[in-house]
Amino acid sequence: MAKFEGHIEQPRFSCAIGALQSVVAIPKAVPILHSGPGCGDMVAGFFERSKGYAGGDTSPCTNFTERDVVFGGAEKLRKIIKNSYKVLESDLQVVMTGCTGGIVGDDIESVVQEFQNEGKPIVAVDTPGFKCNNYVSHSNVVKAIIDQYVELHEDDNPARSEANTVNLFASLPYQDPFWKGNLREYKRLLEGLGLKVHVLWGPESGGVSEWREIPRANFNILVSPWYGKAIVDHLKIKYGQDYTWFHSIPIGGNETEKFLRQVLDFAVEKDAGIDKKAAEKFIRKEVDAYYEEIDNLATFLLEFRYGLPNHAHIFSDAGYVVGISKFLLHETGVVPKEVYAIDNTPEKYQQDIIADLASTSDKKVIPIRFEPDAGKAQNEVRQLTHKGRGIILGSGWDKNLAREKGYDFLSIAVPSPVRLVMTTNYVGFSGGLRLIEDIYFTALQNYS
Repeated sequence: MAKFEGHIEQPRFSCAIGALQSVVAIPKAVPILHSGPGCGDMVAGFFERSKGYAGGDTSPCTNFTERDVVFGGAEKLRKIIKNSYKVLESDLQVVMTGCTGGIVGDDIESVVQEFQNEGKPIVAVDTPGFKCNNYVSHSNVVKAIIDQYVELHEDDNPARSEANTVNLFASLPYQDPFWKGNLREYKRLLEGLGLKVHVLWGPESGGVSEWREIPRANFNILVSPWYGKAIVDHLKIKYGQDYTWFHSIPIGGNETEKFLRQVLDFAVEKDAGIDKKAAEKFIRKEVDAYYEEIDNLATFLLEFRYGLPNHAHIFSDAGYVVGISKFLLHETGVVPKEVYAIDNTPEKYQQDIIADLASTSDKKVIPIRFEPDAGKAQNEVRQLTHKGRGIILGSGWDKNLAREKGYDFLSIAVPSPVRLVMTTNYVGFSGGLRLIEDIYFTALQNYS
């Protein structure tokens, strides 16, 4: 990860155990926390409205105490696992360690192995908060499920046995507030190309049965600047599944068409049995429908051209920062000024992200800062001055900054107590239209 010293003000991500949300988002999966009693509550408080089937402070937990630090908590964990089967109807259990369990060094793998030997669908993963953040831990959780559960069902799911099936790795559940809507839209678009899609998380997935079928996929799709890459690299080694990598969130006409054509070309290369003419027809229909709506904006933009924001600052993860910047510049005329990737982007990916953003335009330079300390990023924006009206797209913490500067504000990232998101998507053609609606609706509030 990127290096920083001291404390972080207003973190926009959680510690490693925050990846319990990646378990909660799998239908009928249950995280079992070998941690202190506050860990699940902390995660639920950060992500909000995120408990799902058995998440947050409703997750089974060993409630690690000082006694367990001295004598170990393995027996307590064993008891909690047994009782969770009695209380919760579940298809998969994932045991996750907190900081105390990680420091003491309880052998959770041996405890879990006892239940695995009984045929229970259960896995163990090391997630002490000091180890990494939830972006990294998400990949660790997914790999643990693949290696300890999916692997057991390989005989019924031969590797790469379905030519037109793909596994999608994109939005991180709950860390991306629009994950449900985004996964639904990804699935719709990819099915429009003629692919069968494993989205793995949320109501559009087939739950644990879909996870068992991961090996069947011909190839994988990664939509991310860096998080999740460890998963597709692992699957490439384990099942020989190659992957196509789209480095930012595809929003609006330009990037969504580029994304679909990249996937289509890769599918043809991998002999996925795609009807290329039908897929091209689908893409053209989607593009035409999108730009028909954009054309209808002309009168509105002309009437309100002096009252709309002309520049923006963005505080989000690197995928959204680049994706929204490209969209704003090319499809709304709102110029991204200084933008901030606050996901603690690993240094080895930063130059590629900078290059990706620089490819947006040969006329406009969009300065990007990799700054996990959002308080420091806010202080920098406080000192900046740009002509015209601005808008800040960030988390709920950035609302006061927007008020200070007299800017419009749109909540697009966690934590966000100022916005309720259920199935809204910002991905794809429809996601671009929704983002336009949200930006201009926010601006028009000043006229009421």
